[in-house]
Amino acid sequence: MRSSLTATSRATISRTTRVLGLSASALCLVWSSAGFAQSAETQEDTVVTTGDYADTIVVLGSRRTDRTIADSPIPIDVIGGEALQNSGSTETNRLLNNLVPSFNFPQPSLTDGTDSLRPATLRGLSPDQVLVLVNGKRRHMSSLLNLNGSIGRGSAAVDMNTLPSIAIEQIEVLRDGASSLYGSDAIAGVINVQLKKRQGGRAVASYGKYVTTLRGVDEVASVAPTTTASGDPVITFTGDDRERRDGETYTIATNIGLPVGGTGYLNFTAEYKDRSPTNRSGPDLRRQYSGTGDPRETTISRYLHRFGDGESKDLNFVVNAGADIGAWELYTFGTYGVRDANGAGFYRRSLDARNRDYANGALPYYADGFLPIIVSEIRDISGAVGIRGDLAGFNTDLSVVYGTNRLDYDVENSFNTSLGGIVSQRRFDAGGLRSGQTSFNLDLQKDIEIGFAKSVSFAFGGEYRDENYKIIPGELQSYINGPFSFTNGAPGGSQVFPGFRPNNAIDASRDSIAGYVELDADITDALNMQVAGRFEHFSDFGNTVNGKFAARYEPIEGIALRGSVSTGFRAPGLAQQFFSTTSTNNVGGQLIEVGTFPVASPVAIALGSEPLDAEKSLNFGGGVAINLVDGLSLTVDYYNIRIKDRITLTENLQGNDVVSTLTAAGITGVTSARFFINGIDTRTQGIDIVGSYRVPDFGMGDLRLTVGYNKTDTKIIDRREFSGFTAQRLFARQESFRLTDGQPKDKLNIGLDWDYGIFGLTARTNRFGDVFLPSGVSSPQRDDITVAMGDAPGDITLKPKWVTDLELRAKPSDVIELAIGANNLFDVYPDRLPFGVVDGVNYGLNNSFLPYSSQSPFGFSGRFLYARVAVNF
Repeated sequence: MRSSLTATSRATISRTTRVLGLSASALCLVWSSAGFAQSAETQEDTVVTTGDYADTIVVLGSRRTDRTIADSPIPIDVIGGEALQNSGSTETNRLLNNLVPSFNFPQPSLTDGTDSLRPATLRGLSPDQVLVLVNGKRRHMSSLLNLNGSIGRGSAAVDMNTLPSIAIEQIEVLRDGASSLYGSDAIAGVINVQLKKRQGGRAVASYGKYVTTLRGVDEVASVAPTTTASGDPVITFTGDDRERRDGETYTIATNIGLPVGGTGYLNFTAEYKDRSPTNRSGPDLRRQYSGTGDPRETTISRYLHRFGDGESKDLNFVVNAGADIGAWELYTFGTYGVRDANGAGFYRRSLDARNRDYANGALPYYADGFLPIIVSEIRDISGAVGIRGDLAGFNTDLSVVYGTNRLDYDVENSFNTSLGGIVSQRRFDAGGLRSGQTSFNLDLQKDIEIGFAKSVSFAFGGEYRDENYKIIPGELQSYINGPFSFTNGAPGGSQVFPGFRPNNAIDASRDSIAGYVELDADITDALNMQVAGRFEHFSDFGNTVNGKFAARYEPIEGIALRGSVSTGFRAPGLAQQFFSTTSTNNVGGQLIEVGTFPVASPVAIALGSEPLDAEKSLNFGGGVAINLVDGLSLTVDYYNIRIKDRITLTENLQGNDVVSTLTAAGITGVTSARFFINGIDTRTQGIDIVGSYRVPDFGMGDLRLTVGYNKTDTKIIDRREFSGFTAQRLFARQESFRLTDGQPKDKLNIGLDWDYGIFGLTARTNRFGDVFLPSGVSSPQRDDITVAMGDAPGDITLKPKWVTDLELRAKPSDVIELAIGANNLFDVYPDRLPFGVVDGVNYGLNNSFLPYSSQSPFGFSGRFLYARVAVNF
């Protein structure tokens, strides 16, 4: 089912798509007539590998101006633009998932707004524990708080999919704690996206779709009428797995670089992507109608749910420019992204109590049931301006960056049961979220002389940052409890996503000010040492001081030992402090409020909440970098990250003691509440192995091999208790194991790039390790945190899977490039989830129509075939 977008959105996309085409044509004409076109050789991107980049200057991990990857005391990987473009996907997060072994990007479904704005993780930590930079400047967070059973529950993340791969020169991934250099969030590491500056141009058009067979999902042959009022129908199957041909995706993009004066540059990117929804649901084996022998039971489709990617229309613009003004460089860059997307909820059957029209004798409002749709309209804007040059011998950089993310919710194909079918709308404005950030930075660096050292870089600077978070209420019908809430106990608000209420509205801000100092010294040709410290004051939780020491020692040329120790922090997100969403249910004729409450609300305070403190980390890392053979690079790094006071969302706190505690505080009408706390301490340790080899004198073109391996283990080492709530009631077994074992325990990336004459080939295969799914089956062990992995009825472990991508390319001329390929060439799926009674455990029937886990680290969409044409000019 395709959900219609808003008229405003359709008009906006239509206009901007025309502008995109006209702009690209006009700029191509100007470029060609000016005679600035470059040869294919000068505009070719560099391929992903650490070895290829050994002598590349990086701006990540140190503020000295001559730092290369080979000399870095901490692990840094660089991914080139060509590696990002040689794939059927244009989503930056999906590309990184295939290229960086410690990067994880599951693609969940049925998770509300998370279906449209999916988070990613690094080294098995939370999405908000990795810092994202663009051109070395902090990127703003999204406004979405992930709450509905996905990886990263309770966190907000940066939406990296607003950065088109065609606009990216390279991505640098620092795999080490870096809060002393960059401030909050840099616990797992830092990802820096470098935008293109180069002259020349590239225009790309691609088309792809899924051609797949769903493993273990049966095709229905026939359905027999029900014979009892309580029984499910008898369904027979063909014996064949279900086949799907869906998810058509069209992408057009252009990147154009123009000279400005003698030394300036202007690089512009525009991308439009249109993705149709996918559906990987299985047959719904449950009865759909209330009457015995209802003939409609035999004819209604059993594939009523929509489980997969939603519809998405994305339009992204990127500008990166700079020009010399005397001895200084004035630079600016910015992005503008529009995403109109949707995700489906659970199908409401004809017999469902939520599908009653109490204004019409309690008959079904939708005769055959309905599939409600959550429409997410996302607007993401960022702009930066700065000036850099020499000031009294210091390399000086002064900049300001503004970013904002806006998410508006609509609900379609739904209704408010409590209002009745005559009054209720079918489409609702359910409100929205806003997140904004403004940062001012001043960075100064110079080389100084110290007698015992060969060379020393001294840097210092400061930052002022202002952040804002808002919740916008929805329209009245999206949240109101109508008259049938009181007379029939009907749920209020728009089905699938009740709108934000006026009492949820918030407009909260905070600011912070920071100063740092850094020394990076080559003591000798063989020994480098780095020391950094940072002080930061936040207006909401106070001060934090962090430091770092790192060293690299190369006793033998080509073999270097490196290690680091650092402290770090992550400031509690404004969304974690102020997000709220509540609903009212009729229980025994009494209206009862349940929901997520802000930390400082009377309800949370009465139950024992305290102001959130920063998460604090202690990072240890050590490894070896080997570059003994020309073209061969191998790095092995161990890491150990201890995090204190990790912020978690409590379970739904309910029961007689909760009601008694609230009543004693003068609060009535609330029986269930959850809120954020500094709930646990964790330890994450693991190993990263990254290798690359450019085969010399291959004799048949250019051959490059890459390999990456990550193994991560996370443990909860302490838990909080307060106000009579045990650790188990605050953070139970399911969420505990989702945090520690819900991502692959290990991951292996293997890649091959081969260019021979006009032909090229890219092959990548990824092995995703075990993922543990704690039991959701009703049993005494389900929520018991003392029950070990695999010991509760219904525990499931997803087995390791290999997923292979292949692309073939041809360049019949320096201008034209053609490509065909397949993502997930062998059509691999995660393990099929059990349903019904299996080995004495009753899993229920939901897994019959939700056959795969949303925690699958490679999604569950199957084989994607695509073709691409590119024009270089």
